[in-house]
This record gives sequence, C-alpha cells and structure tokens, in this order.
Amino acid sequence: MGKSVDLAIKPEKITPEQLQNVQKVVDSINRAQFDIGMIEAKKHSLLHTVVENQQQLTVMQSEFKEQYGTYDINLQDGTIKYNDNVETNKED
Repeated sequence: MGKSVDLAIKPEKITPEQLQNVQKVVDSINRAQFDIGMIEAKKHSLLHTVVENQQQLTVMQSEFKEQYGTYDINLQDGTIKYNDNVETNKED
C-alpha cells in the first residue's frame, strides 16, 4: 500500500503519477469499449449478410428443384445427385 496521508491536511489533488496511471486505465477502458462497439457493428452487418445469402440460397434451391427435380448439388464440381426414387427428365 501507499503511504498514508494526514487527513487533517486534505490534499486537493492526487499525485501526478496517480493521475497519469488512472488516465491510462480509463483510456484503455474507453478504447476497449470503442473496439467492442466496432466489432458489434461488424457482427450486425455480417448477420444481415448471412440472412441475405440464406434467402438467395433458398431461391436457388427452388430453381434447381424445379429444373432438375432436386437441389442436391455437389458444390465442388456441380454434379447433380438424383434420388434413385425420383424420375428424371432425361431424353434418350
């Protein structure tokens, strides 16, 4: 602990070193809170992007289902995986 102060003589200010230390701590807290706000704003934006992309995917799946009878598509090479129980519209 620091040295005690005679409270009969009340100091008007904390020491310059104490002031500098408390300013550093408060500044660090403020920066961290600002950074958290920026991260949350980015998170919010990314969540909207995910929802929009999910909606796009749903539309695409419906189009694939209508056109090919399935939306089971290999994302690596585009191969359509047909269910063996579903008839396909192939011309012989």
